[in-house]
Amino acid sequence: MKRHKHKKASARLLGLSAAVLSAAAAAVTFTAATGAAAPNEATGESAAPSSGTTRTVRYDLGSKAWHLPQTGEPGELTGVVHYPADLGTGRHPLIVMLHGLHDTCADRKAAAARTAAEASGDDAAYEAANAKLAAWPCAPGTPALPSERGYDYLGRKLAAQGFVVVSLGANGINASSVMGDDNAAARADLINRHLRMWQQLGSKGKGELAGKFTDPATGAARRVDFAHHVDLGNVGIMGHSRAGAGATWQAADHHRGKWPKGVTVKAVAALAPAYNVMTEDMSNYAIAKTPFAVFRGTCDGQVGGEALSFAADAAKGNRSGFHQFSIRGANHNYFNTQWSPQSGQVAAFDDATPVKGRPGQCTDREDGAPTRQLTEPQQRHVATTYLGAFFRRYLLGDTGQNQVLTGARHPDAAITDVHATTAALNDRAPR
Repeated sequence: MKRHKHKKASARLLGLSAAVLSAAAAAVTFTAATGAAAPNEATGESAAPSSGTTRTVRYDLGSKAWHLPQTGEPGELTGVVHYPADLGTGRHPLIVMLHGLHDTCADRKAAAARTAAEASGDDAAYEAANAKLAAWPCAPGTPALPSERGYDYLGRKLAAQGFVVVSLGANGINASSVMGDDNAAARADLINRHLRMWQQLGSKGKGELAGKFTDPATGAARRVDFAHHVDLGNVGIMGHSRAGAGATWQAADHHRGKWPKGVTVKAVAALAPAYNVMTEDMSNYAIAKTPFAVFRGTCDGQVGGEALSFAADAAKGNRSGFHQFSIRGANHNYFNTQWSPQSGQVAAFDDATPVKGRPGQCTDREDGAPTRQLTEPQQRHVATTYLGAFFRRYLLGDTGQNQVLTGARHPDAAITDVHATTAALNDRAPR
């Protein structure tokens, strides 16, 4: 019963994930991997050949630089950017990633107090500790939880393939009072706010981001000339957990008019999305004009099968390409390194349900068929394979990825089974 109580409270904080972790120190990063160059916006030809080497910078305009449109509560404008070390002479597609609902402040004493209160059944003490872990901005001396750093592994891989990738911080939304559809709308607004800044930077080298990049580890200023090197007419969006709902909302046909001028979203991926399944207006999520993919692990202890069925309802009538992926043995938290046990971070945990008497096996919150659980590195490897294939297909026009997306080819078969279903996919590259 007490464990159930903790999970219920965690759903408020995590939106289906209850973990948090310390800032992963990652300075300007170099990744030795073979990548594909991005297409030139004007000619359709590739930008300068990519060696696969990547770099990383960060920007932080302040913890109260943005306010939620619904309530006026404060939020940050923070991003971690992974990009090809050689931006060449062409423009690279932009991929924006956003994390879901999660603890916001790395307060170890509060986390210990919450655990103790849960064990003793002290509701008042539990809520008091919870308030410290879910505050924004965090108390003086308490570091913010950098959930946006949880996708560094994915950002580096995609950057090595020719993309510019930015992972956004959303602690202000997580600490806010907005719930349900309003929460998805707030996340969509945050994505659009960053896209507006990137449009100004990419087109003219000006705007709020100009001169604001720093080394993620030292804070030292880093000059990166993104002007005319980022293609805002060729954007991909990835949202995890509650941000999966936010990404779906942002890309929905009904909300395309809110995209900043000069921005076109050409692919959207919902990773273990936590939708408000009681919504009364599916038009806010319906995507018929944009390629759309949804992913869920069979051992997800936070999000149920509605992650796939809701996305399928949202994609009814989609003729651009709709993909569903069920990853055997994957849970919810391992997609974000900041929410995973190996980090040693505040409240990080494995959300998969263990199978009694069968060590190493897991099931989900709906008591699905037991299966071997993937390790943290294995789950992330599969994520990079299939998200990479999706974005390469629709942002780079790489139709060679079709066999992966349809399930005709299984590049990670030695790791696990990925059940793929596809609708409205053809062999033509996007125009």
